[in-house]
Amino acid sequence: MRVYVPLTLHGLAEAHKAGELGPAPLDAYAVTPALREWYVSDDIEELEYAALSRAALGSLRQLAGDPQAPRRRVVVAVDVPDAAVSAEADRGLDQSAFGAVRLDGPVPLKKAAAVHVDSDDAEEDVAAAAAALGAADTGDDDAQFTVDGAEDHELMWFGVQEIPNLL
Repeated sequence: MRVYVPLTLHGLAEAHKAGELGPAPLDAYAVTPALREWYVSDDIEELEYAALSRAALGSLRQLAGDPQAPRRRVVVAVDVPDAAVSAEADRGLDQSAFGAVRLDGPVPLKKAAAVHVDSDDAEEDVAAAAAALGAADTGDDDAQFTVDGAEDHELMWFGVQEIPNLL
């Protein structure tokens, strides 16, 4: 199963140093039955993109909690056995939880298929989105517009071997 693990550049540096994503449990996103139903598509590429987008929002949440981290969203795509993943069933019909999964153990970074990171030109919009996230969560439409502005920036694709250059 392909899962998308949200991180910051600081988190990516820690994973690179340790050689694994962890410690467990790890929050991640994947194509789950709830995500399929919510997104209403049978196209696996669209569904994978939706899971990646959910993880990018997860990365934004991590940035909001780490003011020292560079303002670039990071998502690591990892292939893991289905048994290593558990769905977040306890969050029920919470729309923000669609696609949310948990990895029950650390994952060797060598299992990563790719790393997705914002380009430098996204930093200003990502910083504004991270700052506005709390207000957006409480229903502020202007803040939500700012958060949505970060989604205008596509995450770039990098191979795992390129992580040192990203850091």
